[in-house]
Amino acid sequence: MKLYSDPGNQHTLKAIVAAALANLKLDVQSVSISDCKVSYLRRSRLPALEISPTEFIFSANNICRYVLTNSSEQSWELKVEEWVEWESTHLQTILAPYLNAVFGGGKKNTESLKLPFSKLNDALVNKQYLVGTKLTAADIIIWCALYPAIADNPSLCADYKHLQSWFQGLASQDSFQNGVATVTSGKGACAFKDSILSQHVKIPVSDAGHGQQAASSQASEGQDESKKDIPPEEIAAAKAAFTRGRKSLPKVTERVHPVLPQPSGKNILITSALPYVNNVPHLGTIIGCVLSGDVFSRFCRLRNDNTLYICGTDEYGTATETKALEEGMTPQQICDKYHALHRDIYKWFNIDFDFFGRTTTQKQTEIAQDIFFRLHANNHILEDTVEQLLCQKCNRFLADRFVEGICPLCTYEDARGDQCDKCGKLINATDLKKPRCKVCSATPVIKSSKHLFVDLPKLEPALKAFLQKSTSEGNWSSNAKLITNSWVRDGLKPRCITRDLKWGTPVPLEGYTDKVFYVWFDAPIGYPSITANYTDQWEKWWKNPQQVELYNFMAKDNVPFHSVIFPSCLIGADDNYTKVNHLIATEYLNYEDTKFSKSRGIGVFGDNAQSTGIPADIWRFYLLYIRPESQDSAFSWADFVWKNNSELLNNLGNFINRGLTFLEKSFDSEIPEIRLESEDERLIAEINRELKSYIALQEKVKIRDALKHILNISRLGNQHIQANKPWVLVKGNPQEKVRAGTVIGLAANISCLLSVMLQPFMPETSATIKAQLQAPDECYVLGEDFVCYLDKGHRIGKPSPLFSKIEPAQAEEFKKRFAGKQEKVGSASKPSGGSSAPASAPAPAAPSPSNQAAPAGPQEVERLTAEVTAQGEKVRKLKGEKADKTVVDAEVKLLLDFKRKLAIASGQDPDATTKSKGKNKKKSGKK
Repeated sequence: MKLYSDPGNQHTLKAIVAAALANLKLDVQSVSISDCKVSYLRRSRLPALEISPTEFIFSANNICRYVLTNSSEQSWELKVEEWVEWESTHLQTILAPYLNAVFGGGKKNTESLKLPFSKLNDALVNKQYLVGTKLTAADIIIWCALYPAIADNPSLCADYKHLQSWFQGLASQDSFQNGVATVTSGKGACAFKDSILSQHVKIPVSDAGHGQQAASSQASEGQDESKKDIPPEEIAAAKAAFTRGRKSLPKVTERVHPVLPQPSGKNILITSALPYVNNVPHLGTIIGCVLSGDVFSRFCRLRNDNTLYICGTDEYGTATETKALEEGMTPQQICDKYHALHRDIYKWFNIDFDFFGRTTTQKQTEIAQDIFFRLHANNHILEDTVEQLLCQKCNRFLADRFVEGICPLCTYEDARGDQCDKCGKLINATDLKKPRCKVCSATPVIKSSKHLFVDLPKLEPALKAFLQKSTSEGNWSSNAKLITNSWVRDGLKPRCITRDLKWGTPVPLEGYTDKVFYVWFDAPIGYPSITANYTDQWEKWWKNPQQVELYNFMAKDNVPFHSVIFPSCLIGADDNYTKVNHLIATEYLNYEDTKFSKSRGIGVFGDNAQSTGIPADIWRFYLLYIRPESQDSAFSWADFVWKNNSELLNNLGNFINRGLTFLEKSFDSEIPEIRLESEDERLIAEINRELKSYIALQEKVKIRDALKHILNISRLGNQHIQANKPWVLVKGNPQEKVRAGTVIGLAANISCLLSVMLQPFMPETSATIKAQLQAPDECYVLGEDFVCYLDKGHRIGKPSPLFSKIEPAQAEEFKKRFAGKQEKVGSASKPSGGSSAPASAPAPAAPSPSNQAAPAGPQEVERLTAEVTAQGEKVRKLKGEKADKTVVDAEVKLLLDFKRKLAIASGQDPDATTKSKGKNKKKSGKK
């Protein structure tokens, strides 16, 4: 096979190393893109692999796919695919402008490399390779991408010892050394210069007095499309659509509540995993379910799809009982408190639910019990005696989330009693090694108790048929498919659906009325019950699979309950229930180099974001930009600042503000005549392409990727203004002034399109742009083409800057504020994105006297002193009333924790309280 490449192309290095690993000989032909003999390179991109005289592969990553999937030595695993996608969509967007600056003499932004380098370093801790125990395409593609940067400056990764060790280890292998020698012809890193500078990379372009153009690049390998690739007929069609104007748009559909399915058109029902009511949602929860669902819901409404978005708080189960015990409240009081808190946080983030409800309602009881009765009547319920863990100290059976221990499958030390957060497998609490009660840490004993089970093995054939259709026809994220397939592949087992608790939906079967339904049988039923509290015609949504498409949004830990257990129950109920058509699960969002932990004050939680003074839209933008669609991602303050200042301020905001300000000053705020020339028509065609890609990605629920096309459009607009210089033209002859009017009138219309496309992502910013444009309401429906929204004579409003710069020093201050004040010990709570409650973090270890934390300020000491006093009074009162020992012990534990925190805040030995207590006990014993 022949591989065509220009000299020194760093992407060619991937193909050559991959071929060497696959024992495939490539005939490397040195050509240039403009070489007329290579006529098939119509996409103006190298390298290119010739499979046959009529078949070619143009992307280096795709060449690696082709070469390695045809090799017996390699398998293209899902995790490998995730790394390859990350290289293309994340790493290259940072490396491309960086390398252009290195070899072109521009300003190098080494700060931008910190996030990807940290991610790789963390992934390579105690590992030789990125995936598994042998070299894969992930290592090849990422090593080759990094090589030009690190070869030019080896000290770049000096602070990342695991990354450095991995890089040097691969660099010592013959296939990598030979690949470098082939591509560079032995000239070293300087051999990459000409190829890198010839690649299409958009970098900052400044013009004195007229602002700065777009900063960060989207020039990832294999994504550049030459303008020459737009055929004349496509340009003509784009021009015709633009000229037809907004009268060609569909009419905006007015939303009237209650929203009900319609006989024609799409009826889209959207749910996001119900967050547990026992905690404050953090950024991972927000992006994992409610924000992702909100973006898709808003997009569907822009497309005039009949859409209902439902969510609410999951309020039953162990997690609520635990929180009630911690806070000295009843479970209902906890639910009321945290339901309001969740509601207010989501409202601040502009999450536009059609209805945000809760599961502690009569409708929940009615529907859950009805589904159970139907399962029972259809012989899908089994009775069995099971062994459970009983805490003799607390004198009660321990529900799954009241027990932790070592996972029997992967030996993770803080596995929950129902699921391990590390390996993701569901487990039985009795299988945990070294189990411990979460309330008192005592070791529980095993006792027997009668329970009810759903007969999943009996329902398995029907479930498999349903999944085959749903996963093949619907939009299921790859992790959702993988998790579901692993469950079904391993064979289903009966699943217990009852628990020995008081707080939950009562089991309405004789002999079991002292029990409640297990939260993961009960919680998904919250979707129809919340809808039933929204409208008494709820069955038109939930018992209408012929007309309704159901989308579920969640984090990956929630997948099996939505893809296996809930559909199985609905199938077994046999009542024509609407079942999931599209299941979209995110991976986890981490915080900086660790995980979110409320108990340690690590990370930004929903109630913190507002306190920063940073608008909700900026939070939305960044969370969606780093949305963990295919692998875990991390919130980084440095990256947050970079994305705000480059993508929003210098790119999107700069384009809109410079255009509208020029329109106000030079054309008295009035849209001038737009006389399209060939370059304008080409621009419209390019924007049309971006718009169509945006729509296609949104429909596939590729939310993060769709956002990038908005930013691409503003870049194109910036380039068009920069190339035509209307501020010069407007001072020229009448013809030049008309040309200036065309450029700026077109820019105003692009701004209007951006306002429409931004609406799902940044609704407040969209509304601000709309107000500045004074754009008519009929513009705010998303058609298939870019049209002229604002005709000649339309007057805009007063333009003003859309975004503000965030100073790095300000970000450093926030980073310190949310870094936590206590030493990190053990595992933090997992970055959940749905209703699965985070694993409780172990109590922080006290610093030793030799390494004691610095004293806190007087206000914190005063606050903690008051907490100790109030908690002491509470304990004395409970003891005086001879309250249950379990309750007293829990409150004493809380009192000791407050005393420990006070000691640390006061700069004292936190163990002093414990020692003092021990001495008092001894004295008491002597008496």
